[in-house]
Amino acid sequence: MTALQPVRGTTDQLADVRARHNHVVTTAQQIAARYGFEDMATPIFEFTEVFSKPLGASSDVVTKETYSFEDRGGSSLTLRPEGTAGCMRAVISNGLTQSLPLRWFYHGPMFRYERPQKGRMRQFHQIGAELIGVAGASADAEIIGLGAQILDGLGVLKDTSLHLNSLGDSQSREQYKSALLAYLGKFEDQLSQDSKRRLASNPLRILDSKDATDRQIIADAPSLSDALTDDAKQHFEQVTNLLDSAGIAWQFDPLLVRGLDYYAHTAFEFITDKLGAQGTVLGGGRYDGLSEMLGGPALPAVGFAAGIERLALLAELPDTPAETIAIFAATAEAMSDCFAIAHELRDAALPVVMMHSGNMKKNMKSADRLNCRFSIIVGHETVGREWVIVRNMNDGSQDELERAELASDLREKLGLPAS
Repeated sequence: MTALQPVRGTTDQLADVRARHNHVVTTAQQIAARYGFEDMATPIFEFTEVFSKPLGASSDVVTKETYSFEDRGGSSLTLRPEGTAGCMRAVISNGLTQSLPLRWFYHGPMFRYERPQKGRMRQFHQIGAELIGVAGASADAEIIGLGAQILDGLGVLKDTSLHLNSLGDSQSREQYKSALLAYLGKFEDQLSQDSKRRLASNPLRILDSKDATDRQIIADAPSLSDALTDDAKQHFEQVTNLLDSAGIAWQFDPLLVRGLDYYAHTAFEFITDKLGAQGTVLGGGRYDGLSEMLGGPALPAVGFAAGIERLALLAELPDTPAETIAIFAATAEAMSDCFAIAHELRDAALPVVMMHSGNMKKNMKSADRLNCRFSIIVGHETVGREWVIVRNMNDGSQDELERAELASDLREKLGLPAS
């Protein structure tokens, strides 16, 4: 019988991977809290229309990448492929349109059926932030600033470059679409199959094509910046001025687009080449039209998302001193005292790993593998006594410590504050 394996595109997060994952989430949470962003979470699955309405029922994401299914009640449900639509649905369905602005931070699994590759899986994880209810350029700049500080806190910012573009307002985009369609129409027979499909439904997405021939054609396409209205130009200028004032470096990228109609004004991506080909580690933009697409009122909003797997590959883990204590009984008779001491120390908020069996040499190896800083040996000579043997795992030295003072003595040795 073949051994069971995880489903393709999924992976088990064992301890070392989980430690990096948690470091990304914790760092991002702490920095988001400085900005006044509150933790929230939406369900892992939603009614399919939450994603099909804004993304388009015929879009690649909906037709090729979503995990959709019919439940026993006959409703079509979809595992969330991204977090923003669910957040906006939560605003509407919880009646929060009178409680704006909302500053939300979230993290969790997302699901897309695509070819697994480094840093991208079919079940992947994201952090995200949404600032809902603020229309001004300062909100765009603040979201970008939050993203930059999260990357900096992870040691990743230095390996990225911030790309910016303006998608303009609806008037700008309609004017630009006309000019772009007129230009691309001359090369329709040369475009890739994906771009030919997008020509009718989503021409802005062609600017994001990775096909070599498409890229050559796009190089001479009209620029979206030439179609911006005065209001759109002013909005983008205000964003860049605010970023400059904070010393956040950026570069203009006219091919950075969001092809969906609910996006507006600022689009941004932090891009790295440290994962092989250039890749986005954090990206977002303004999406003022999303609420109306979901049946809510017009609401300005801006946000970003970042893949935790990619960030974990790039992040610098802090050097944290070992604080764990191993404890084991050298004899069967000593197990009762050993268990009681472990319980007392844990009750004093000290991390203690219980070694349940094995000889002294094996237990010492296990304690070393777990990076324990101290080990407590409870042997026949200490049974019923008021002291125990504590070994320093770094230098092998041993002390006999009074059991009544054991917790406070270990705290002092570990450099921890008194409880």
